[in-house]
This record gives sequence, structure tokens and C-alpha cells, in this order.
Amino acid sequence: MSETKFRETVRMLGVNLVGSNVIFEELMKIKGVGPSLARAIPSLANIPERLRVGMLTDTQVEKLEALIKDIGERLPAYLINRRNDRESGRDLHLVSSDLSFKVMRDIDFEKKIKSWRGIRHRLGLKVRGQRTKTTGRRGRTVGVRAKKR
Repeated sequence: MSETKFRETVRMLGVNLVGSNVIFEELMKIKGVGPSLARAIPSLANIPERLRVGMLTDTQVEKLEALIKDIGERLPAYLINRRNDRESGRDLHLVSSDLSFKVMRDIDFEKKIKSWRGIRHRLGLKVRGQRTKTTGRRGRTVGVRAKKR
């Protein structure tokens, strides 16, 4: 068995992962990887789930990165964060900046076609049907004037 050198931080998909923590906990720090996916990824890569991130070899890190980037084809649809993509029509799983970029483009598209959601986004109001009478008040306050005597 070869000795692997322990690393304090491991860089994976643009995120610094703490070497002393377990893989499961650290994978969730990557945007687009939640608890269910963080449990599935190490088992798909044949890596023990309770292994410390600092004990991973370079080949294991590369294997995990490659697996996360194209995990959409290996998982059931309910674990994927972008089902039936608008442009390609495929089921995709996006991570890190790709996910942020796609969400931003979706919101811009909604604004452009002036859908209900787009209008709500443009006005800075709640989008998903929440109440707005009392909650979510922000922005400039309107003061109360004293009555003239």
C-alpha cells in the first residue's frame, strides 16, 4: 500500500476543500452538489465515503472532478438539477459557475419575454407566490410626518 501525503486543502471545481474533513461534507460545499449527490459520488467513484479529503490522491481528485462534471448521465432524473434543458432538451447536472450562469440566463429570458415571473423579477418582488403585504419590505422607508398644530 502506497503512502499518500496528507494535504490541508484540496482544490476541486474552483472550491477549496478542507483536507481534515470527510469527503461527504466537503463535496456539499461545491455549488450544485447537495447531500444526496454527495453520498452518491464517492460510491460511483469507488472511494470510501468516510475518507478524509486530504488523503485523496491526485488521480482520485481528477476522477471525482470528471465524475461530477458529467454525472447527469449516470443518475436518475430526480437527482439532477436541470431536467429538460431549454436549449438542448437534455437532462443536465450543472455545478459551480455553470449553474449560476444558467440561472442568470433563465431569469434574463423570463424578463425578455415579459412573463409573469420575469415581470416580478424586474420589479424586485417575490416570484413564487409568497405574500407581500407584510413581509419582504425593504428599500427606502417612507417616514411619517408630524401633524401641523
